[in-house]
Amino acid sequence: MQRKKPAKLVWTQAWRRLNKKGATDVTVKKNRRRTNKVARAVVGLSLDDIRKRATQKSEVRSAQRDAALKEVKARKVSNKGKSGKKAVAGGQVNKVPKNVKRVKR
Repeated sequence: MQRKKPAKLVWTQAWRRLNKKGATDVTVKKNRRRTNKVARAVVGLSLDDIRKRATQKSEVRSAQRDAALKEVKARKVSNKGKSGKKAVAGGQVNKVPKNVKRVKR
């Protein structure tokens, strides 16, 4: 005669464990810690600077951006004027062909 597995017999402890019977004490939920967000300073900015920028209004930021763009454009124009005069005064410009085929000899 073949033996039966204890987990198949309803009256055994193995079956009761497998089918979660007899667990009279109610388990209490485990307390889980939520992850906290931590603000950290970046290489170029201190934490105070980052907080100031976060609280700034968008109008202020856009005005700063526009001012920076105007400054960059003015700098480009002034550089272009300087470099343009140099190229004309130089006279000769060395032209190098872009795709030179090298032939093995």
